[in-house]
Parts: sequence; C-alpha cells; structure tokens
Amino acid sequence: MNLRNLPSVEQLLQASDGLISVYGRTLVLDAIRQTLEKIRVDVRAGAGVPSNEQILTRAQSRLIGWTKPTLEPVINATGVILHTNLGRAPLSKSTIQAMEAASSGYTNLEFDLVTGKRGSRLIHAESLLQKLTGAESAVVVNNCASAVLLVLSALAKGKKVVIPRSQLVEIGGGFRVPDVMKQSGAKLLEIGTTNKVRLSDFEEAIEQTGSLPLIMRAHRSNFKIIGFTEEPELAEIAKVAHSHNGILLDDLGSGTLIDTSKYGMEYEPTVQDSLAAGADVVMFSGDKLLGGPQAGIIIGKKALLDKIKKHPLARAVRADKTRLAGLGATLLHYLKDEAEREIPIWQMISQTREQIWARAEAWVTELGAGAVVAAESTVGGGSLPGESIPTFVLALNPKSPDKFLAKLRQNTPPVIARAENGQVLLDPRTVLPEQDATLLAALKTIL
Repeated sequence: MNLRNLPSVEQLLQASDGLISVYGRTLVLDAIRQTLEKIRVDVRAGAGVPSNEQILTRAQSRLIGWTKPTLEPVINATGVILHTNLGRAPLSKSTIQAMEAASSGYTNLEFDLVTGKRGSRLIHAESLLQKLTGAESAVVVNNCASAVLLVLSALAKGKKVVIPRSQLVEIGGGFRVPDVMKQSGAKLLEIGTTNKVRLSDFEEAIEQTGSLPLIMRAHRSNFKIIGFTEEPELAEIAKVAHSHNGILLDDLGSGTLIDTSKYGMEYEPTVQDSLAAGADVVMFSGDKLLGGPQAGIIIGKKALLDKIKKHPLARAVRADKTRLAGLGATLLHYLKDEAEREIPIWQMISQTREQIWARAEAWVTELGAGAVVAAESTVGGGSLPGESIPTFVLALNPKSPDKFLAKLRQNTPPVIARAENGQVLLDPRTVLPEQDATLLAALKTIL
C-alpha cells in the first residue's frame, strides 16, 4: 500500500496559488481534502498513486462542478414558444437593458424625485397599464398565482365566491384554483356542471352569498372543453353580478394585449376585452403572451385596487425594481405599437411559413445533412391550448434519437430539441436568429 507516498494537504495547497486566486482558499482546501479521500479509497483497492499535478487536476474538476451555475442559457429548438420548463418568454433588448440599468445601481424605487420624500413602488408601470387597457388602477406582484391569492385575500376572505365547476382547474406545478381560494379564506361556491353552466346558475348562487356577491371566472389555461357545452359570455355574467351590486373577478391567466386571430390562431380574449365586458378586477401574467418578465398584473376599479394595495399580503408578493423596470419597458413596446417587431415571442408568432422555410433550408445547406419537413409549433405556457402554428423544421435521422438529444443537451450552451417518429426535429421558430451559428456548430460536432 502506497498511502504514505501521497502528498499532504498543506503541500498541495502551497502548489495551488492559481486555483486559490480563482476559487478562494476555503473551497480549494475542501476540494483537495475530498480528492485525497477518494484517492485513498482507490489506492487501497490497488490503484497507483497519482502525481501532485494529477491530484490538483482532479481537485480542479471538483471545483468546476461545484461552481458551475445550475441556471444557464439554453437554445430552444422545440417549437414551443412559451416553454414553461425553459423559462417562458425571452425578453426584448430594451427590456433587458432596463432591467440591467435598474439592477446595476440605485433607483427611485420608493423615492419621489419631486418632493424629495418617500414615494411608492406601486406607481411604476401603473400609468402604462392604465393607458394600454383603460383600467382605473393597477398593481404589479411577482406572478399571476400570487395576484389571484392577493385579490381573493383582500376582497373575498370569509365570503362565498361563485365559480363554475368547469373552471376549477389545476395548472402546472400543482397550482389548483380551489386550493388557492381556500388559502385566501374565501369560501368556494361551485355552480353548474363540468360541461354546462347557465346564467340561471349564477342567479341562484348569488341568493346564497349574502350581501356584495363575488363571482370569479378562471381561465382554462391548459385544456379545452368541447362538444355538448354551454357557458355565458363574460358581459352577461357581469350584468348579473352588477345587478346585485356584486364584484366580478377575472383570472385571465396568460393575458394578451394583441388579437391572436391575426396569426391564424383561435381568438384569445384580450385584457381590454375583459374590462370592456364589465370585469371589476382582472389578473394576468407578465411572462406569457405579454412577453415580459415574470409578473402578476392586477388591474381594475380604483376603489377595489386601493383595498388590494393596502392588504398585508401585498408586501409579501410585491415586485422588485428589476421586475418593474423590465415590465415597464415591455409595456412601452405595446404603447409604441412595436410589439411584433421588438418582443421575441411576437416575432416568433408572426413569422410566416416562408420565412421559417428559408431559415430551415439554410440550416440544411450549412450542415450538408437533414431535410426540411412541415411540422407544427405551439404557443405553450398555458396559452391557447390545442392551438398550433404551421412551421418547417430541420429533420435529422440519427441511429438513436434519444442519444442524439442527450448529446445536444450536453452542449455548451445546451440545445433542447424534440423527437418524433424516429427523427430529431429542430424548429427555427423558437431559435433566436443570433443563436443560429452556435446551434449549427453544435450539430456539426455531433454529426
């Protein structure tokens, strides 16, 4: 046994100035100790004693693994535009610049530059939302789930909230509308059946709610109910609610400001539609069809929003300066009528089949392999369930699609694609144009 030939920890540390300058003494010391422990086990099993340089190389490998970020950029070639697992909406250049500017120094987050006194973070992005939607008031929180929880906690605690059975949905991550309503202290009052709800169901339920009835509509973000169905329009529900001096809450989920039917997809009710139909409070996401940073946006009647803003939970779920800066920059794209040109998800959605085909064909030419075939892209992210957009993809025929996909994921940066019918498919729609060279270099290496 050659254990006595192993160098001491101190000897290795003295030869580790380069590693220490990069990783710090404490981390390097830990890596050396763990490396030596593993080597002792190997030597007892009959392995030879490595040189000092080899030991330090192994220690460096540990340090690289320990310090490598777990959150890293990837290339999305799946064709799913709002891919929840890949972080949903990529941000516009202006949005990124605004978030960087806000995070690189101090800001007037809660400081009034006119009076020199304390201000409110709630004003940031509010005026833009008012201009865009016509809402009386607005508040931004950290995501749509917290927006729903805050609204119900502020307006419905201890009260019955009427909601159709068909809308008691569960979305990704186990977020269930009934559970959120229970957590807020609201009392769930289900009406109708899974496939049918009528105005008379709302009328009958309101009689059980007592004074100031609350009605909630929840967006079925990730599924459709088709066939023998019936559901009143939001404007009809609003009329019933307001005839009883009630409040109508609308959880829109993805919350688009643009008419999706312009791009050959089903019409997704817009935020403006919801307010025009008579909803008193509307909740939606910032990082879905809006195309901005993760945020929960609440707009509606000022008297109700004032109450929501003052609720203790509002502080717990409030947005930070970078989120507010990014959302403001994203909203400006809509106000300046440049969303389709500047916001990545709308660039992707609005691309024509001819543009996609030309890009996929260029990939085939560059690679000298694969073929361009017709396929479908999807919006994803709980938006427009069941809807797809015609596209063209690069189709490759590796011996093992699973192994090929694994190699793509091991690339730097990782490339995420999909396999169908024994082929690996890469959709140009969701690959940012500036990523083409990196993607093709990865494919050339693997091929």
